Amino acid sequence: MFHTTFYLRRLHSLVGLLVLGMVLFEHIFTNSMALGGAPVLNGALATMELIPKPIFLALEVGAIAVPLLFHAIYGIYICRQANNNPGRYGYVRNWQFAFQRWTAWLLVFFLAWHVFDLRIFTKAISGTPISYELLHSMFTGNPIIAVLYIIGMFAAIFHFCNGITTFCMTWGIAKGPRIQNVVSLCSMGLCALLCLITLVFMGSYFVM
Repeated sequence: MFHTTFYLRRLHSLVGLLVLGMVLFEHIFTNSMALGGAPVLNGALATMELIPKPIFLALEVGAIAVPLLFHAIYGIYICRQANNNPGRYGYVRNWQFAFQRWTAWLLVFFLAWHVFDLRIFTKAISGTPISYELLHSMFTGNPIIAVLYIIGMFAAIFHFCNGITTFCMTWGIAKGPRIQNVVSLCSMGLCALLCLITLVFMGSYFVM
């Protein structure tokens, strides 16, 4: 018998790990170039622009947008089926389970806002290229936007890092409680590191 839910959940887990991970690390790596100031970040952004437009658009739609839409839509379905009750049980894994669902909802709105604001409205409609100067003006001119961006990045980082643990459990890589705890500790360590890097490069806009 073909168990649709079984395979959909594994595909959902795999897509989240690979696609969200790819997007997240690319964003953190590129944005961390802000630590070198305008020449370094603008140089990194200019390198991205060297990719031919048809190829870049095909990659954005086929390799990023469509997989993330599947992950988001099926993830919403999973969230609606989930029974979160961290206040009653209070176990670490139960809180992580709850935060995984809460950050999923937050990311739906954050990514919609982020993509529309920068990719569609600013770059595509207004014709304004994304640059260090633009981001510096946006973040320092309205610190609320900087705070929202940091919150969104933290949500994406936790969702991905905690997803490493759930991926290992879903795919049978981490079968016992002991190895699951080790994977969870390592993934939360990665989460803390990526959050710290995000704070550092975001803070650089306000001190440079």
